Amino acid sequence: MPERITEVTALLAEVLAPRAPLTVIVDGGDPGAAATFAARLAAAFPATARAWNVDAVLGLIGPGGGMFDSALNVLEPATDQILVFLRGGPRHRFAEGDGERRAQVVIDHRDPDWPVIRHLHPGLADVDRWYRSESQAFFAARAAEWDSRFGDDMPRYLDAVRRAGAGPGHVVLDVGSGTGRALPALAAAVGPTGRVLGLDLTPDMLTAARNAGRGDCADLVLGDARHLPIADATADVVFAAGLVHHLPDPVAGLRELARVTRPGGTLTIFQPLGRTQLAARHGRVLRPGEPLSEERLGPMLAASGWTMTAYEDVPDCFLALATRRTA
Repeated sequence: MPERITEVTALLAEVLAPRAPLTVIVDGGDPGAAATFAARLAAAFPATARAWNVDAVLGLIGPGGGMFDSALNVLEPATDQILVFLRGGPRHRFAEGDGERRAQVVIDHRDPDWPVIRHLHPGLADVDRWYRSESQAFFAARAAEWDSRFGDDMPRYLDAVRRAGAGPGHVVLDVGSGTGRALPALAAAVGPTGRVLGLDLTPDMLTAARNAGRGDCADLVLGDARHLPIADATADVVFAAGLVHHLPDPVAGLRELARVTRPGGTLTIFQPLGRTQLAARHGRVLRPGEPLSEERLGPMLAASGWTMTAYEDVPDCFLALATRRTA
């Protein structure tokens, strides 16, 4: 298997080198992580791009005076700077800093041996240049242990499936199905005359679903939620657990879910934790205007062919329901 750090730094060097001369500032992660990542990134640039200057910025104090503010808080973005934020490590627990929001590049760095690009500003590279490979890398590393880590979520999945409204004879798509935890309950709801498809972008997740026996009750399909291999107006119900906030363009993703859903069909957007609790698990705090906030999700659904009919955000569950508009 190719060394992941080499893959990531080579991709970044490829998309950034044409912009030289430029300063790249790397911040975040464990103590010393920024320096290590910056050195690897600098080494990835071709000799012709030595006008680059790659710095690791550690330990600066932000305007709030907190010692764990991100260094990026005190560095104003400029046309000759690229800000890279490493998500993960002890410093990431202190969410007062603003570094991740302002960075043009965000790297999941919880495992320094397996960094993954989680955000790349569209001005630097088209999303199709990196999203598929990086998403697969992110979830492939977690697929084998997913069920053992999150097995206590199952009662909440069952309740979400009940509320999704799937019934006998329905066609149901579980988009971003992961290891398939919702598939048996969805299959039971539609009965022998219905059909359930579990679609996921990551082959390792589909393998984990098969190993768990969940391929016996549903068709497992490799598919990108942004470009589903499904005909128009196929589904009566779309179930989307932990999907929307991972999409680089949530409105485009919701529009694609609308395309494959018949008029009057339903969409369930689900997470087995509330938004605040999920953010805390990932070491950050919620900010206004995030994709699953009620003030943003409703308009996004409306702009993509849906009408939101329910919104619930409590500690042990996030659930939003929507109906596919007829016109």
